[in-house]
Amino acid sequence: MAAITAGSMKSISIVSTLVDAAVAFARGRRKDGLLLVVAAALSSRVPGLGTLTSVALRIARRLR
Repeated sequence: MAAITAGSMKSISIVSTLVDAAVAFARGRRKDGLLLVVAAALSSRVPGLGTLTSVALRIARRLR
């Protein structure tokens, strides 16, 4: 079994944020999708930013 490293977790976080962005675009949420794409791009510099943004958007949608 392969070991999970910090680099692989970072990559998984970026990919999952991009998947969330694609889903947002598909559902017609252009602003959310754009925000998630930007967060995924910045995740390479700030670890966890994409995941934090994704979770924050989900919470905001629930509260609307």
